[in-house]
Amino acid sequence: MAILGVDVGGTFTDAVLVADGSVTTAKVPTAARQEESVLASARAVGADRVERFAHGTTAATNALLERKGARTAFVTTAGFEHLLHVRRQNRLHLYRLCDDHPEPLVPLDRSFGVRERIGAEGVLEPLDLASLPDFGVEVEAIAVCLLFAFRDSSHERAVADELRRRLPGVRVVASHEVAPEFREYERASTTAVDAYLGPVVSRYLTALGERALAAGLPAPFVMRSSGGVATIEEAAAHPAWALVSGPAAGVVGAARATQLSGIKNAISLDMGGTSTDVCLIADGEAARSTERAVAGLPIRLPTIDLHTVGAGGGSIAWVDEGGALRVGPRSAGADPGPACYGRGGTEPTVTDANLLLGRLPDRISGGVELDREAAERALGDLDPADVVAVVNAEMLRALRVVSVERGHDPREFALIAFGGAGPLHACELADELGIETVLVPEAAGVLSALGLAMSDERRDEVRSYVVPLAEVGELPADGEADLRYAGQSFELTVALGQDAAEAFHRAHEERYGYADRSRTVELVAVRTAKVTPGPQLEPSRSTRQQVSGPAVLELDGSTCWLPLGWVGVRDGGGWRLTRS
Repeated sequence: MAILGVDVGGTFTDAVLVADGSVTTAKVPTAARQEESVLASARAVGADRVERFAHGTTAATNALLERKGARTAFVTTAGFEHLLHVRRQNRLHLYRLCDDHPEPLVPLDRSFGVRERIGAEGVLEPLDLASLPDFGVEVEAIAVCLLFAFRDSSHERAVADELRRRLPGVRVVASHEVAPEFREYERASTTAVDAYLGPVVSRYLTALGERALAAGLPAPFVMRSSGGVATIEEAAAHPAWALVSGPAAGVVGAARATQLSGIKNAISLDMGGTSTDVCLIADGEAARSTERAVAGLPIRLPTIDLHTVGAGGGSIAWVDEGGALRVGPRSAGADPGPACYGRGGTEPTVTDANLLLGRLPDRISGGVELDREAAERALGDLDPADVVAVVNAEMLRALRVVSVERGHDPREFALIAFGGAGPLHACELADELGIETVLVPEAAGVLSALGLAMSDERRDEVRSYVVPLAEVGELPADGEADLRYAGQSFELTVALGQDAAEAFHRAHEERYGYADRSRTVELVAVRTAKVTPGPQLEPSRSTRQQVSGPAVLELDGSTCWLPLGWVGVRDGGGWRLTRS
């Protein structure tokens, strides 16, 4: 079975072709039109007779970050038109009073109310479809989020159906279709993002599907933020589900690599050209969360629990007004790229610093000859060691967020490093955290694409309850439940298939130091997933090799720096690095 995985990053597009027991990889610069990069990378690995094609994209993320989505309107219950603007009435930063939240995707003049009201016990005011506006302003998408639609979606369905009848060319998204959960602001924000991204992402995926078909490739699966792929039609229907598509694929690849190495607990470090993503992997499974903020907007959807910082190989070093050395978040990207790439770049980057420190070979993957003199000119008076120290500090903060700040001792985990630049910094980061073992997969430079090739098909579902647990009855055997004590504002998630109440008491005691077993436990939501396992990849049978630091290890699509005091052993699917 020939399998193709293609991951589009901010700097490079990576491809992996698994066929006849062999793995072929390629990296091409990411073009402005992502579908061109996808097809170029597929040609680079010789993908012609492919049976399965999986794709990770940044199309949705880029459109949201750059505010290049559709002209969107918002419809909610009359009297709540300010919902996206009022938010939670909390400040963005506790002590920086002048900092403001990002502007909502929908302005007030395109936020409308419809007369209706459903409460916890049922209909309070009948739906009046005649109160829907005429949408005199031209809109491309409409987000519909009515109060209590998570419990009774009848009014919201009627509104969505009426809008689709009136405006057949406009994309209409209802909250119960994408995020049927309570907390109206988060639900409304998620629905607005999904509607805003819909036309843009749908056009991209349609163009990609057509180009793939013309190239003789099957329709691609698309990686969802929750760590599994879905059909291209499903991804186009709700692009908010694919906001962290590419980084999620990297974590999937990292989890598979740790399993093949016989390690259960690890922290993934995915450092590319533009950013670094980190995630905790416990018992071979990536941590997931039910909500995250993207571009400052809350997205209430199942997501691989990533933490991202603007630190990559192409991150630009600069000195701020106070004279402090800073690195990132601005990046040189693929064009022109770091100065040492010889493509016209003049600003100092992390890659230039690593080259001058002797941590990179003269030629890297893709046949790029590195120009040491150009790197020296770009860095000028900046000390390359200081540049690396600053970017390491940024990544250390990210690693502590997913470990120490969540009650995990990093010394009990391995560090799995990948991406084009991750293995260059992994050992120094491990030293700082007291981590004893670093794993560097053989395909570290294209592990996200390899994760796509091996990914499961996944369909996540959520059902809201917000009722006492004792009144619910039988729950699914598999999945997770969001629980809280009655009167609390936030919940804890526990696995199903056990005494849910007792599991919650234990989790509450572990998190907050106490449990009250006499208090009513409330079930907020049940989360389940339908998973179809993806293809399995056998580890390679490479010749055993041992190297002592300092040394530069050239890998497929990346480079690993082995400092003094570390030993690397290559066996099977990659390198295992330990202190000597």
